[in-house]
Amino acid sequence: MTSSPADLARTLARSLASMPQVDLGGTTVSAEDAQHVRHWVFCDRIMSDRRRCRRKADHGDACLSVTDP
Repeated sequence: MTSSPADLARTLARSLASMPQVDLGGTTVSAEDAQHVRHWVFCDRIMSDRRRCRRKADHGDACLSVTDP
């Protein structure tokens, strides 16, 4: 099973999420030879609880709060 760079970045970011200095919404990936072209890993929408949506960037369904099941 192969994982994409975004999957790896998502896993790494979530493993560091308990640190207050880490903002998951700011996680991006880029190709080594095109670092000026960045792709968001997480959705950047702010939810009613003032946290970011926990779904992947560009998801097609409704946003999901961190507190949702």
